[in-house]
Amino acid sequence: MKTNKSSPEVRQIIQDIRGAYVPTMAYDRLDEYFDQLLEQRRADLAEGIVSDLRGIVLVGRSGAGKTTAIQELRRRYRKRLVYDNLDGVNEMISLKVPSPATMKFVATAALHAAGYPLVRDRSAAVIWGLVKQQFKLRKTLFMHMDEAQDLAQHQTDKERQAIVNTLKSLMENSQWPVGLLLTGMPGLKSIINQDAQLARRMYPIEIERLSPYAGQDQVLGLVARYCDRAKVQRDDDVRAAEFASRLMLAADYEFGLLAQFIVEALTRALRSDGLEACLSRRHFAEVYHMRTAFGPGLNPFLAEDFHRIDPRRCFDDGGDDV
Repeated sequence: MKTNKSSPEVRQIIQDIRGAYVPTMAYDRLDEYFDQLLEQRRADLAEGIVSDLRGIVLVGRSGAGKTTAIQELRRRYRKRLVYDNLDGVNEMISLKVPSPATMKFVATAALHAAGYPLVRDRSAAVIWGLVKQQFKLRKTLFMHMDEAQDLAQHQTDKERQAIVNTLKSLMENSQWPVGLLLTGMPGLKSIINQDAQLARRMYPIEIERLSPYAGQDQVLGLVARYCDRAKVQRDDDVRAAEFASRLMLAADYEFGLLAQFIVEALTRALRSDGLEACLSRRHFAEVYHMRTAFGPGLNPFLAEDFHRIDPRRCFDDGGDDV
């Protein structure tokens, strides 16, 4: 008897695989560096020592998995960090860099992230002063800035250097230094390399793209791990090296996008056939069509000459459907 696709068991499995995270080498380094910085700061606080801090910069292209990595980091450290408790303590504050990323706009975003509403217009220098005060009051240990590559866009050299100096001043604050966690696109490298002192203070991590020639085994292993977790069988057509090549191209060789494809394909299989589901290439083709509206001729899971397909485009002018 086929399990109802909307049964509690199926919904629980889908929820589980959506929340599952497969660590990569980049994430392992992120975890290692963050743990080291946190333990050192705890030790300094216990001894009453105020020392200059280091930071972490995580870069990768769109779809590489930066956001998911930070979410997993926060999840794993939720018992070791205090997030916005009743006393106002918030040991890790996160914000998205605004655009345009002027000194004043970034300072205002940081102040809002710290939970301090700015009720009147003030200069960038005054706002950054308030940010540092709030970080001390809230015992903030780390500030995470997402989309940090925008700090380098549409700025003069003088403006970029002012931002770099501000970032350094947060880590060097004699009253309450704060460690930085910067995430963004590869353009973020230009901000880090703007100043040799800042570069020396940051642990660099880059999420590498998958190799079209050497990544097949890794991809097939990842599909198998997700299927095992979901207790879903795999069709022979998702066990071959050619399928791995198709999946990597569909995800533009970005690990984060590739994991999303696997989860969404498994979700379609489970919703269609319940606990008796068997994951096949058809499910991946359906997911790709949902994401792009491309017909079979431009779907890397269906097209014969799939290497010519640009996975970053959507909408098929040809009008074919999967």
